[in-house]
Formats: sequence, C-alpha cells, structure tokens
Amino acid sequence: MTASRPPRSPGKVRAARLTDLAALGELSRLCQSDDPATRSLGLPVSGPPIGVFSLFRLPLGAFRPHDLMYVYEQQGRLAGLVRVERESSRDEWTIVELDGVGLADAGDIRYRLVQQLLREGSKRGAARFHVACSDTDGNVELLMQAGFIRYGEEQVLFRGSRTDLPRPWTDAAAAKARIRPAQAVDAVALHRLYMAVTPAPVARLEAVRIPDWERQGHHWRVPRSSLAPILRFADVEVFIQTAEGGGKDGTVLDGMVQIGVAKEDQPHYLKVIARPEADTSALIEYGLGIIEARTSKGGEHRHDHGVIAPVRTYESPVDRRLEDHGFERIASVTLLMKETLVRVAEPALVPAGVR
Repeated sequence: MTASRPPRSPGKVRAARLTDLAALGELSRLCQSDDPATRSLGLPVSGPPIGVFSLFRLPLGAFRPHDLMYVYEQQGRLAGLVRVERESSRDEWTIVELDGVGLADAGDIRYRLVQQLLREGSKRGAARFHVACSDTDGNVELLMQAGFIRYGEEQVLFRGSRTDLPRPWTDAAAAKARIRPAQAVDAVALHRLYMAVTPAPVARLEAVRIPDWERQGHHWRVPRSSLAPILRFADVEVFIQTAEGGGKDGTVLDGMVQIGVAKEDQPHYLKVIARPEADTSALIEYGLGIIEARTSKGGEHRHDHGVIAPVRTYESPVDRRLEDHGFERIASVTLLMKETLVRVAEPALVPAGVR
C-alpha cells in the first residue's frame, strides 16, 4: 500500500520587493524566536544577547546589487524568506538566512525556496553554494535533499562585554612576539599556513586560491567561516605571526588572526588559524588588544557587544586557548556546500604505449 503525498503548499516563490521590507523584518525576527511553528538556519541565538537577526540583518544601504532575496508568498502574506550573499570574484553564493513559517508547511516552503535559488544559480553561473546551520529542525536533512554535502563543523565561542579587553600592545611587544600586519606579499605564506592546517578534502572543496589571500582590506572573506557574513558590517584587519627563524625560506607563519571591528550593533569578530604546534595565546591577546584600541574613547566604534569567534573542529587547540582568554562555547554549527561544477582529473603524464 502506498501513502499519498501531502499536497503542495498553495503559494508561490518570487523575488523580494522594496515594499516587502517591513514584512521581511518581522518574519526574520519571528523565525529567530522559540515558536515551534517557525524554522530558521538556527545559527547562535541562545545564551548571551546574540541573535541571528542582529548578526546577519541586512540594512538597505548594505544590500549590494548582485545579492539576492526571494520570498514565499501565501494568501497575501509572506511565509518564507531566503537571502543570499554573492561573491562575484569567486562565483560563490552563501545562504545567510532561510526562514519558514507554518507547523505543516515550513519544511516545504524552505525546500521550494532553496530549489528556486539553485535554479537561479545555474542560470547565473554560480560555482558553489555555501550554508551554515545548526543540526536541528531538519536543517541538515533539508539541505542534503537539495544536493548539499556536509563537510565540516564549527564551534562558536563568545566573550561577553562584561569582561574588560586587554590593553593594546606596544609596537615593541608585537615585534618581540613576531606579530605584524599582513600584506599582499604574504599571500603565499598565508596560503601555505591554510593548507598546513586544513585537511586536504576540505581544502579541495573550499578551493581557496593565492589571489584570494591577496585581496586585503574591508572585503577580506578568507578564511571562510559560518560567521563570515558579519564582516560586511566590520572593518577587517589581518595580522600574522612569523615562525621562529622564519623556516627555510624565511616566510613560514605560525598563525594569523583576522579581526572584524563591528560598525553595527553586533559582536566584534575574531578568527585564528595556527599550526597545531604553535601557541596562539599571544595572537589572541594581541587581537583583543586591537579591538580595545579601535573601540576605546576617541575611536570610531565606541559600542561593545562582546567578541565572537568561530573555530573548526580540526583547528584545536585554538578553542582551548580562546577559553583561556574568557571565551565560552555557545553553539555548534554544521557547514554544507553544493558544487555546480564537474570536477575532472588533473593533467598528468602517463606512460606512452605502442599500438
């Protein structure tokens, strides 16, 4: 005996309009609540005063022309939303919000939004789709049904604003610890550090290239993380710590720290990558000192909503060093990706034969 499939939700997916902004804001806030009739990606909303809406909200002025937003309209009201940030330099799309409302329909609504997004991506030449979500409310299952693969896990750590930030380091102290600002000429060294820390299957999927490390400044989006979208609301700086002696060619790095000092009402951002044998305590303390310098009296950013830091499971013991500096774990996030390109074998020499 076969069971009949439940009827499809009687709604339609369409591009968002300016007239939808008020309804979209309300829908986004509603889906970050504990209402059992709502579904979202489930990024860190529990614990300290951090919400997805505050982390990833998109003011109209920050919406770039090539970003996309689709809504699900049902009986004259909005019951679903998907928002995508597009990185034109790498032809990659990142889903930063996927919401649905309805006890029975939320799953179907979100699936139809994802399918619409994939169709649109195939028309516009998207190479990869990225998404980060909690493993709750059927998030992972829904995305895997749409062809996404699960390739990583991240721990999200948070340092509240009640704990004072360390004082900024002097130039002499930073030089003694071999810490300095990253430059474009450090791209090869940064790429080597990334490849040394990242497992080969993950590095192959993310396909970070040396030119990606050369683009410094506000739009630095590597290394990728579940919280990278908040960098659009932050002034981004990167600092590196050279290895003792510099290795054989004098360019070997022990680690790097990426700092995003928030301009919106959001936590500041800290991302550390380091070799397993390196002690990252100095890098973390230096990074927190930079945030203190940028947010202290006289700086451009005087608000302080704490510091948030993502750490992948294979990047340990960075998470323990962060905990030593007052960070606490608040969430676990699953990373998924869908490729639209077909991989082919790399060119290689083979023995010649006589026919």
